Amino acid sequence: MPSDFTAWSGQVARLARALAALRPAAEGVGVAPPDGEEWFELLQQKLLAQLGRQPLLVVAVVGGTNIGKSVVFNHLAGETASRVSPLAAGTKHPVCLVPRGFSDEESLRRLFEGFQVQPWQSPDDPLREAPEHLLFWREGANVPPRLLLLDTPDIDSDAQVNWQRADHVRRSADVLVAVLTQQKYNDAAVKRFFRAGVEADKPAIVLFNQCDLEQDRDFWPQWLATFAEETGARPDLVYVAPYDRQAATELELPFYEVGPDGRRPIGAPAALRDELAALRFDAIKIRTFRGAVSKVLDAHSGAPAYLQRIRAAGGDFAAAAAALSTTEMARVQWPVVPASLLVEEIRQWWDASRSTWSRKIHGFYRAVGQGVMWPLRKAWTALADEGRDPTEVFQAQERACVVHAVQTVLDELDRLAQVGNDILQPRLQALLGGAARRTLLERVDAAHVELPAVDDDYRVFLRGELEDWSRDNPRVVSFLRSLDHVAAVARPAITVSLVVSGWIVAGSVVGDVAVQAAGHTATGLATEAAITGGIAGGGEALVGATGEGVKQAAARLFRRLQNRYAESRADWLAGWLERELLGDLLVELRGGADVARGREFAEVEAALAALTPAEA
Repeated sequence: MPSDFTAWSGQVARLARALAALRPAAEGVGVAPPDGEEWFELLQQKLLAQLGRQPLLVVAVVGGTNIGKSVVFNHLAGETASRVSPLAAGTKHPVCLVPRGFSDEESLRRLFEGFQVQPWQSPDDPLREAPEHLLFWREGANVPPRLLLLDTPDIDSDAQVNWQRADHVRRSADVLVAVLTQQKYNDAAVKRFFRAGVEADKPAIVLFNQCDLEQDRDFWPQWLATFAEETGARPDLVYVAPYDRQAATELELPFYEVGPDGRRPIGAPAALRDELAALRFDAIKIRTFRGAVSKVLDAHSGAPAYLQRIRAAGGDFAAAAAALSTTEMARVQWPVVPASLLVEEIRQWWDASRSTWSRKIHGFYRAVGQGVMWPLRKAWTALADEGRDPTEVFQAQERACVVHAVQTVLDELDRLAQVGNDILQPRLQALLGGAARRTLLERVDAAHVELPAVDDDYRVFLRGELEDWSRDNPRVVSFLRSLDHVAAVARPAITVSLVVSGWIVAGSVVGDVAVQAAGHTATGLATEAAITGGIAGGGEALVGATGEGVKQAAARLFRRLQNRYAESRADWLAGWLERELLGDLLVELRGGADVARGREFAEVEAALAALTPAEA
């Protein structure tokens, strides 16, 4: 533990800032703020309140009901600072004596967070009933510099409000003066209070009050041993004081130090107030800080446990986001894109690389070729789907696929709304209420109608694939360009050949029926056009560097284009569902899933790591 308060206070302040920055994100994933948890209250009330300034030592006189706490307090103060009552539970609110000239009430508010700090007006102030946690302060005539002396309510009161005040006192105090008696040293509430103090490594001074110095001489060592065993306390100092009402009233009650085991013979009375003044303030503050920080760093009940709750909640959000992945739920068997659609895109790509005169010639004869090919197209469509155009058939199949996919998503959402985790259930039930299903199906159908057959992204992909294929097969491309150049001169001799061969290449990829429909009509022309193996004696010119035939290479390329087309359409549907159905919910879930990976979370981890070596 470093003795440099300034440096260490900076580390604690960094942790506090990081926790404050993380709080909104933690609440966003359902993790309650740590307010009220022991480690957080110590951080706020103990560490932040006292670090970064010259340390003040808070000495609290604590104990059970009607054991003379106020008597001991008055003796330590050297004046009648608290009214002494023979009745139980006289003090309802703490009283703090400060050194002469001390006027920093703001420091008191920071030190005693949880209390409403008020100047002391009369001896009746701490005795009055009030639901608020009040703390009264005034100057003490004999209080040593840098020492704050507290008289406190009973820690074993039946009133629950006193338990809360006792907890606030324990967190704020540096030294606990435990006033015990024969009746109260083994009380359950008393032991619970001091056990928590021991866990925070707070120094304790034990004073057995109202003793018979002769009759109890053999008993207080046993009381002390039981108290130490039950609470874990190892008192720094141990005193006994006799039962003497007159001496107590006249502030002449003697205190005898009996050693850490209680067995030292009674000698001359000790000057308890002077011994408090002689305490090593800085060493005690470091010790109490160490105890507080150990609670903050505790893996099971401190800040790391708070981070673990956030991490677990983020995992729940991630699981919910994964369960609602539209990309996964929209995975369906997409229909095969018509070859004619891709052939037309390939033709446009090829046409763009032609010279101007060649493009004009081919454009003219393409129109002629389309007329020549009319009977073949009619035969194709007749075989395809009862006379319907392949593109129309595809659009109908795709629309049915989209509707099926959306219905699947809605069915899954309905299921998750019933059996999903606590994050999903209320959100989905709100999302799927009313006529949401019918409305969504209508909207997605309308969106599909407006969807272009080939969008810009896919066209960029397609042309990139074709460019790559061209670079990988330069000899093939060179031959085809030569053939294309010759074709421009030889038109119309091979117009029909090129048009038919386009259908044959597409047919070899998309189905045997198409091959048969075109093959019986134009096998010779296709051979002449070098599509099915090249012209006689020149077939080797159409073989790529890998030894793969041009027809096989073209087929592989065509399949990639078809697969990517299906992927792009599925991506469109997933994106539409995400925007139109799950948009805000997915944003929320993904944001929650990222909390434990965020900057605020990492800063808390770093701040804890900076404090941890101090505890090693």
